[in-house]
Amino acid sequence: MSLLIGGILLWVATHFSIRLLPGMRQQLISAIGKWPYQGVFSVVMVVAIVLIVRGWKEIGPGEPLWLLDWARPVNLVLMAAAVCLFIAANAPTDIKQVLRHPQLLSVVIWALAHLLVNSDLRSLVLFGSLAVWALAEMALINHHAGPWQKPAPSGAAKTVVSVVIGLAVFAVLLYVHPWLAGVAVI
Repeated sequence: MSLLIGGILLWVATHFSIRLLPGMRQQLISAIGKWPYQGVFSVVMVVAIVLIVRGWKEIGPGEPLWLLDWARPVNLVLMAAAVCLFIAANAPTDIKQVLRHPQLLSVVIWALAHLLVNSDLRSLVLFGSLAVWALAEMALINHHAGPWQKPAPSGAAKTVVSVVIGLAVFAVLLYVHPWLAGVAVI
């Protein structure tokens, strides 16, 4: 469990440092440059993910705390929405006219969808922690960034393209999930 928790803490602390320690971040960028800083940040994120994955596998599945008959189809719908929101966060889309943080919201939906179908202790630790982190990250961003400035509208066509790409990525993730996570979804 320590690897899993360590990876989650590294992920959370590194992301929170952007908002909570902006002076330190700026000093690092001034000292080493923007691209090297982003490289170091990326390496730390990869280390966090490796720790999370190794910790997850090391623990192994535990006894489920709940089994919900209706959870699988709901999970699939929520996951499709999460992937579409994740894609929309990095694409020109009108979804950003309605949602300030589509990418972080996608993490919350991803985590909750997984908790519907995975109720063992390691799932509660991983998915619960990342959902709480994403919600806290939204609050931090809102606090530091001030009032929301909605982006200019992108148009329905770009929004539809973004959703179609999101659904295509979701279909690929369904196919590769057994190799990524060791669990067949369908």
